[in-house]
Amino acid sequence: MVYITRGLADVLLGLASDADPDQISTGVSVTPAGDLEGADADALPPKTPVFTHFVLPEIGSSITFVFGVDLSTPARGAQGRFVSHPVGELSVSRRDDLAQVVFVAVPPWGTNEESFGAFERSGDRLPLEILDAEPPEEWLVE
Repeated sequence: MVYITRGLADVLLGLASDADPDQISTGVSVTPAGDLEGADADALPPKTPVFTHFVLPEIGSSITFVFGVDLSTPARGAQGRFVSHPVGELSVSRRDDLAQVVFVAVPPWGTNEESFGAFERSGDRLPLEILDAEPPEEWLVE
């Protein structure tokens, strides 16, 4: 089972909708369920990974294109990837950036089974649960 917060799913779908007809690809990372707030997270074992964060797709893209180094990966590492397929199927394609877990979205941009799903890099669909939970607040320290 793959878990993602409703907030992250909504933000990713908003990015995909805003970019349409272009494709979006960005890293997504996890937080242990024990660090989240909300009844859905409380029902999971504390160490269960839940996808909670993403990196803005534009960060580091010019360097990536020139040098092939992805500087947009979060410091704690991206355990997954989100890709949108504005014209395509709800599946992993050979042209996608792959990760251990790949979230794919297609129009109409929604969180139903026909528009949003999680896949292994091999293309096999994974069971997905969208949680009503929030990650802890984070602050930048100067």
